[in-house]
Amino acid sequence: MAVAPASLADKIVVLDDDDDEEMTPQPSTAVSRRSSQKNVKQVSPLKAQQSLPTHIVHSPFASSKRETHVIKAENEKLFTEFVEYCTAQTQDCPEVITFLQTKHDKASPTFLTSVEFRNVLGRCLTRAQANRAKTFVYINELCTVLRQHGIKKRQSLVQHETPTSQSASVDQPKAEGKAGAVEEDEQPSTSGTRITCKCDVFQIAYLENLLKVYNEEIRHLQEAELSLDDLGTEDSLYIQEHKLKRKMMKIYEKLCEIKDCSTLTGRVLEQRIDYRGSRYPEINKRIEKFINSTEARIDAPDYQDILQVVRRANERHNLRLPRKQLNDIAKEAFRETASRIQDRRHLDLVYNFGSHLTDAYKPTSDPALEDPSLQRKLRSNRELAIDRLNDVISKYTSKQEDTEEQERLKRSEKDKSNKEVHTAAGSVISQQEGSPHFSLGFACSYCVCVGVGCVESPLFVSNPLNYQRCMMNCCICQILTI
Repeated sequence: MAVAPASLADKIVVLDDDDDEEMTPQPSTAVSRRSSQKNVKQVSPLKAQQSLPTHIVHSPFASSKRETHVIKAENEKLFTEFVEYCTAQTQDCPEVITFLQTKHDKASPTFLTSVEFRNVLGRCLTRAQANRAKTFVYINELCTVLRQHGIKKRQSLVQHETPTSQSASVDQPKAEGKAGAVEEDEQPSTSGTRITCKCDVFQIAYLENLLKVYNEEIRHLQEAELSLDDLGTEDSLYIQEHKLKRKMMKIYEKLCEIKDCSTLTGRVLEQRIDYRGSRYPEINKRIEKFINSTEARIDAPDYQDILQVVRRANERHNLRLPRKQLNDIAKEAFRETASRIQDRRHLDLVYNFGSHLTDAYKPTSDPALEDPSLQRKLRSNRELAIDRLNDVISKYTSKQEDTEEQERLKRSEKDKSNKEVHTAAGSVISQQEGSPHFSLGFACSYCVCVGVGCVESPLFVSNPLNYQRCMMNCCICQILTI
């Protein structure tokens, strides 16, 4: 068979399957050196493609078995660069870098040698270098991704039927190759879990591509101009952007479901709030569970919600606390939890406010730093905003306290009137005690005016259901009258 020259061999690109690529022998180093010495000035298109930058976004459908060692080296280099940069920015908190190194060591080796990890690492490094103030945010984002792709316990391999004795000696190398392929499939994928079906791979690639399309569309909508008249339309750019973000959230949840990983994104709002304010662990546990629930994250709890939780904990665990102590515990818990929820929301707003248009902003380029009058004006506006916000909060706090005071007065007046009725009934009983007509044996047991004489003795003796109306026109006796 004729052998093609070395110059033509470099230009030939063979398109075949991944299995054939693995079985084809690689050209020896001697042949490659001779071909390179003969054609020094001639550069093949394949070599020109290899001289491009290393950050190549591969198709999700392409195989990367031959480039695993290359990707691994790039990822290690990028991670080292990211750690060195973050170490210089986080000298006050060196334990953050230690925590990042721990998460990196516990991550799946397959994920660490994947294109997905390289993209995430490159994005975090680029954003951290562009915005030094958010270095901790990008460290937290990378730690979250590494935690999602941690090493999990390998599930038991599926037991296959053993080959027959006749073909055991002949097909033994093939069986070993298949077993190795099964073990490779059982290893965690780039998402940290097994993908048992080939259709899942295509579905993941499709959803990830859809996320990119929606992201680009959102960027275009954010860059477009939006007038005040457009805010009133039903199909404004703002509403379109909101709908696309809702769709992206659904796609993200579906991806997490397919990859079998957590849906947590690392936002501050997702962090739990620990409460240890009271001396009763049962009440602390109930309050902590309530303020970390989904309902409390959507709608912030008020004082009545906390008071209801405290009362239920008191009844369920039979603590037998008085009402005054329950109110004091609820007030103290409401002050502490409301303050911590407010701080968490404020911090989340600081980290996530704005869009990609503000990514290039740097605190050193603030015009207020160069203009003292503008800085004084901004400070006065901030003080004015805080004062007005405190006025609104104090206004509704006083309204709530007035409502509670009115309810307390109503309850006390009602209890006082009930005591007066019972006192009057007792005095009537003492006055009528000697009369045989108003004997206690013939009185209505359902009437609050016991002893007044709600029934007549002949009717009551003959038929106890023949109730008569009492002298004080009791409503219960009226209902029971036949």
